[in-house]
Amino acid sequence: MAAEAQYDGKFVVTTNDDTLDAEDVALGYTSMMLIEGCFRRMKTTGLQTRPIYHWRPHRIIAHVKLGVLALLLERAAEIRCQQTWRTIRQTLDQLKVVRYRMHGKTIVQSTQVTSPMAQILRSLGIPLPKRILEVSDEAHASYLP
Repeated sequence: MAAEAQYDGKFVVTTNDDTLDAEDVALGYTSMMLIEGCFRRMKTTGLQTRPIYHWRPHRIIAHVKLGVLALLLERAAEIRCQQTWRTIRQTLDQLKVVRYRMHGKTIVQSTQVTSPMAQILRSLGIPLPKRILEVSDEAHASYLP
């Protein structure tokens, strides 16, 4: 085991591009692993998509472009916030919109914005939501999911 331990954490990568140095090849490989991991997480935890089968070429292209756009937004948020997408998502998942009725009025309000939420929203350039979003008579209340 001691002899094998010297290979722990090492990998072998080959390329047919002689202009690249070893550092660039390794960086490209680790970047590829990062991107593949992001796509895997995005499909399972992020978007919670089920398998989608497309038969028409324009739909396949659109599906791939949307996936790449989602990944780009995810990475941009991670870079701006200096946090993982998982942390950003878990923090912002706590922000909700609540609708309730009181004294013949329908009130729509957001849950309280915590300090970590506010920090993420500021980093992303998103204004903090108003606490009270709508107050209306029950007969004239707009639909919010």
